[in-house]
Amino acid sequence: MYGQNHHYPKNFIPEDLLGREAIILPQENITANVANATIMITGAAGSIGSELTSQLCTYAPAKLILIDQSESQLHDLDLHLRHCFPDVEMHSYVADITDVLRMAAIFSKHQTGAIFHTAAYKHVPFMEKHPYEAIKTNIIGTAILADLALAYGIAKFVFISTDKALKPASVMGATKRFGELYLQHLAREYDGSTRFIVTRFGNVLGSNGSFLHQFTKQIHQGGPITITHPDAERYMMTVSEACQLVLEAAAISPGNETLCFDMGAPVRIVDIAKQMIIRSGLRPDIDIKLKYIGLRPGEKLHEEPSDVCAGTAARHSKIRTIPFPQYPAICMKLSMAELLQTLDSGHHESMVAVLKMAIPEYISSNSHFEKLDVEPGPVAG
Repeated sequence: MYGQNHHYPKNFIPEDLLGREAIILPQENITANVANATIMITGAAGSIGSELTSQLCTYAPAKLILIDQSESQLHDLDLHLRHCFPDVEMHSYVADITDVLRMAAIFSKHQTGAIFHTAAYKHVPFMEKHPYEAIKTNIIGTAILADLALAYGIAKFVFISTDKALKPASVMGATKRFGELYLQHLAREYDGSTRFIVTRFGNVLGSNGSFLHQFTKQIHQGGPITITHPDAERYMMTVSEACQLVLEAAAISPGNETLCFDMGAPVRIVDIAKQMIIRSGLRPDIDIKLKYIGLRPGEKLHEEPSDVCAGTAARHSKIRTIPFPQYPAICMKLSMAELLQTLDSGHHESMVAVLKMAIPEYISSNSHFEKLDVEPGPVAG
């Protein structure tokens, strides 16, 4: 993977930890969809964005528009891609997706056929401390891009979401769910103008912030490996699988639906830690200790399995589709107005309260925002 050199244990690759065979999709649909196309990628310098961009280049697009806030990472990616794919026209922009004027200027300069929106804040415990930034980027940034996609007649808008948006227990998960709801709102209000497509990922092994990197560092340091809970488990996928899902979704989806992989059974985090220790030639709990530190703010013990594979098969046995609901779950205009008002106030609890009103299934886990889920008792007198 471009830019990823984390010195994993010898004879170890992230695919070893899936607990299933890696999913490989046929290339025909992707090739036909990408060849000679003009495509915009937000968060292009991130782990998903950079791998997605590298994969796109192999299908000979006409032009790529790369957007990221990180100057150094985007600069390095730009140099790498220009060296490896000299025939692909490349335009890189250091830009903030929440800057509507900057985004409009970029949209107006390029006649784009599709947007892959990967830019987001993703760290669950950290975003529990910074709801303003999570809401600003994951919701307001997504809304700005989606509105511009409609205004400029862009055919496809692919939104990278997460299984943590299902019955969210964290600010991060709730902001991604709100982003999904906003796209559903636009799909109903402006039917057919832009094809809105949501892809949901499990935990992406080897991505920036993946616990694999932390475990690797801890093994090199002689331990201990810190794990939240002995029963904590997650649905896993690789960066390559995630990018395949995004590209296939853009190729096959008629829009107005969510696509996700059948990721098999969830994998216990402690089992991954033990495998990594063994592959390093060491012994779990003898050479490298395992230390349980408890669930962090916003974390669940188990991710929700109910909707992961609840949809119908979409041309491939490992992809499931879930149509957008016909009727709105919330009044989006009111919810967005209230959210913007609370952002102006800077009051974190007010921001999260609006998210909870908009997403009734959002129940905080191991967080100081749990008090917002408690029903108030009767008022005396």
